[in-house]
Amino acid sequence: MGLSTHVLDTMHGRPAAGMAVELYTTSGDQATLVRRFTLNADGRNPDGPLYDNASLKKGTYRLVFEVKAYFAARGVDLPDPPFLDRVALDFGVAHADQHYHVPLLVSPWSYATYRGS
Repeated sequence: MGLSTHVLDTMHGRPAAGMAVELYTTSGDQATLVRRFTLNADGRNPDGPLYDNASLKKGTYRLVFEVKAYFAARGVDLPDPPFLDRVALDFGVAHADQHYHVPLLVSPWSYATYRGS
């Protein structure tokens, strides 16, 4: 299955449909943009996995989630500056033959992630 992500809006108790996300490969301080996408109604990439098993490589990656823009678009009254703007998750893939699922649980004030299944 490769690499996938899923975002849940914990403030409203639903998937974060419409949130913009960027995927990067990283090497030290260098980050190379792989793709930008907008989450579908289920809070997932509309094109399916970000990488399939054949394309996923051992290495380091970054997912950047546009949290401020997402909540502002839903009419949430955010302070200026907001507590969270863009949430960047840096993670490593040690076994490219395994599935790496990187979910984000997010509100305007907090987030959590883990390696899902």
